[in-house]
Amino acid sequence: MFLKAMALFLFWILLSASFEWIHLLLGLVFSFVVAWLNSGHSPFVPKFRLWLRIILYIPWLFYKIIESSIHMSRLILDPALPINPQLITVESKLRHHAAVVLFGNSITLTPGTITAEVYRNTLIVHAMDKDLSKDIESKQMESRIAEIFKDEKPDL
Repeated sequence: MFLKAMALFLFWILLSASFEWIHLLLGLVFSFVVAWLNSGHSPFVPKFRLWLRIILYIPWLFYKIIESSIHMSRLILDPALPINPQLITVESKLRHHAAVVLFGNSITLTPGTITAEVYRNTLIVHAMDKDLSKDIESKQMESRIAEIFKDEKPDL
């Protein structure tokens, strides 16, 4: 760990090109913190598989955001304004706090839907029309998030 910290500290000096005592002290502290986190002694060791799955989920979510944006644009531009707002209760099978948070945030990020309330694994969602509520009730988003957290132990 000490050698790793010293290598990081040298890298810090090369990148910062500053020999002021505050920069050197900060570099030394952060070098040891990063070396400690990467040594496996920390409970905050990054879970690379989990983060990789989340990163792979983002393009799909982006697609859903665009799809929902187009749908909302059609609703808004229609002279009849055919909205049918509704609150729906979604009972999620997700058993991990982070999974439920990601699910609620993903719903809120898609235009036309807002996660109004979350209690454990129950979400109350406001949707602007029936099509948007069907998207949420189809459980497609929930199943993708469940796939991300499949290796995590339940905490709900």
